[in-house]
Amino acid sequence: MKKEIDSKRIIVTGGAGFIGSNLCDRLISEGHEILCVDNFFSGRKENIAHLLDNPSFEHIRHDVTFPLYLEADLIFHLACPASPVHYAHDPVQTVKTNVHGAINMLGLAKRLDVPIFQASTSEVYGDPEIHPQTEDYWGNVNPIGTRACYDEGKRCAETLFFDYHRQHGIEIKVARIFNTFGPRMRIDDGRVVSNFIVQVLRNEDITIYGDGTQTRSFCYIDDMVEGIIKFVTLDNDFTGPLNLGNPDEYTIQQLAEIILDLTNSKSKLIYKDLPSDDPKRRRPDITLAKKKLSWEPKTSFNDGIQQTISYFNNLIA
Repeated sequence: MKKEIDSKRIIVTGGAGFIGSNLCDRLISEGHEILCVDNFFSGRKENIAHLLDNPSFEHIRHDVTFPLYLEADLIFHLACPASPVHYAHDPVQTVKTNVHGAINMLGLAKRLDVPIFQASTSEVYGDPEIHPQTEDYWGNVNPIGTRACYDEGKRCAETLFFDYHRQHGIEIKVARIFNTFGPRMRIDDGRVVSNFIVQVLRNEDITIYGDGTQTRSFCYIDDMVEGIIKFVTLDNDFTGPLNLGNPDEYTIQQLAEIILDLTNSKSKLIYKDLPSDDPKRRRPDITLAKKKLSWEPKTSFNDGIQQTISYFNNLIA
């Protein structure tokens, strides 16, 4: 059964971020009132500028590591830097955002007695020994590595969500989001899609870390937002965790070559050492999402990449 989110007051933490701002657009278009909570650590004012005059939209500048006192009918919790460049800049704050942020937003959901969605991540699988990754895989994470502030922070957040659900009866939905791309990615976020596109548009060489054989699976932002909405509007007790991503798998070398081809670029490929604990393979098993949500990505990789190139071209031009 699917239920609509009928004209609700919805909190979106991280609402000025890449996924969060696209989610805000979708929810506004469906007639909801949005309280966008973001401290602009990695979110951008430009992502929500077009919504600021909308009477159904309100932005609150707030750090979720501190308690939040608002009234709402539903919470989407997305706040946390999600690219290595940003979460490694202040790893202690990243852990705090994941853990204290989860505690504060779960506390708010408990007080208000409202459902809450957690944007978890494929990073909970670490450098996986199981491929593709299914939701019952516990992962292979280095708890003291340079990525642990994000990986283990998100794993702890999942623990908190399920403990609040079991102990306090909070209605939760936990999605493990795999690599997502599209308009409103930051130009400097350090993710491979934006890195490659920006380097090509600036006529720079493309930097590949490692030998380029490591893989990722890339989901276009519109498909991801659709999956999140379908998950939250699912009218049953299914909590997740649920993989959301595109199961089409590409090597980093293939990604670079596709971007070179679509831009007719003469940029060369240069290779540097792979960062520590960087996953060698990453691909979601979305069998559960297909079964529970009747959802799978619809946007072709080339179409999504072309739209993303156009977005960055307008920023750089």
